[in-house]
Amino acid sequence: MAEVKLINVSKSYDQGATWVLKNIDLNIADGEFAAFIGPSGCGKSTLLRMICGLEEISSGELFIGEETVNDWPPNERGVGMVFQSYALYPHMTVAENMGFGLRLAKADKATIHNRVQEAAGILQLEPLLERKPKAMSGGQRQRVAIGRSIVQQPRVFLFDEPLSNLDVALRVQMRQELSRLHRKLKTTSIYVTHDQVEAMTLADQIVVLSPLQEGSNSNLEQVGKPLELYHRPANLFVAGFIGSPKMNFFDGTIETSGEEVSSVKLGSGETIQVHVNTASASKGDPVVLGVRPQDALTEVNDGNSVTGKVAALERLGAEAYIYMQHDCIREHFTVRVEDCQRKEEGSTINIGFPAELCHLFNAQGLAFERTRVPKFD
Repeated sequence: MAEVKLINVSKSYDQGATWVLKNIDLNIADGEFAAFIGPSGCGKSTLLRMICGLEEISSGELFIGEETVNDWPPNERGVGMVFQSYALYPHMTVAENMGFGLRLAKADKATIHNRVQEAAGILQLEPLLERKPKAMSGGQRQRVAIGRSIVQQPRVFLFDEPLSNLDVALRVQMRQELSRLHRKLKTTSIYVTHDQVEAMTLADQIVVLSPLQEGSNSNLEQVGKPLELYHRPANLFVAGFIGSPKMNFFDGTIETSGEEVSSVKLGSGETIQVHVNTASASKGDPVVLGVRPQDALTEVNDGNSVTGKVAALERLGAEAYIYMQHDCIREHFTVRVEDCQRKEEGSTINIGFPAELCHLFNAQGLAFERTRVPKFD
């Protein structure tokens, strides 16, 4: 096992004409499970390939353990890579696929046999060792691909969207298996995914990346525990990206500022009280008020609410989504309710904003500190 540390790591193409990643500072502790997440084009797979050695680092330093490995070839870095595609040899059995890398490294037959048997036991593949890939399901093939990395006994596991080719049921099963595998092996793991559920359920630490914008100093938006990112997003990007459906945003201005309680006047005239520290702001400063769909309340008249028209409804079985129209929101805002609370399209209802659950962001998109955040450690 080993710590992975990145210091001002950047990646560019065309001799610096096109930057993909800039100034990534990151520390992944020994034995930690970290997930890279972000929209398409943010560079998360490129960053993983740089750690693996499949992409060169344009600038900065990469440490695995105590050693700088920028110029080391992939096979000397002590990493095991699991790709989105299984990349299994169709003419080889499971055992042969899992032991192939050891054979290339000229390991003796006893070592290969013992390591393959050990990995097969961990992944519950013993009955399949003599099968070929065409005779296995997608989930079984992915376990073989993971087993091929385990037999190498790497210091760091790298996963590049390994479950994206599986159906929903298999993804759930494989998430559980990956979690069990990490608890058993305790090997430092880095996992790239576009699926928030995978990141939230598997990772000790989530790294949120964004596509590099002109003039931006870095792609790195926030690093933290899953629930920390959910309850304390650092900025508008993280707040809008973490959580599904995404957070609702309303334009407004500071009405009253304070260290514990503040109020925001929305563009449509309503005043919303929030438990947010806005001592650094002044009356009239532009802000963005955020509330998650599951935190908004229907049919309240306590004054901390807005009135909107039901634009659309989605029935999802145990719950439903109400899509509301409101004057101070650009598209619509979403409220998640129990199915029995469904309303009719075109009807007008009040939506309440619990003061302790609201988020607030300044004109630069940075979050003000919430003063009554639920405990999430």
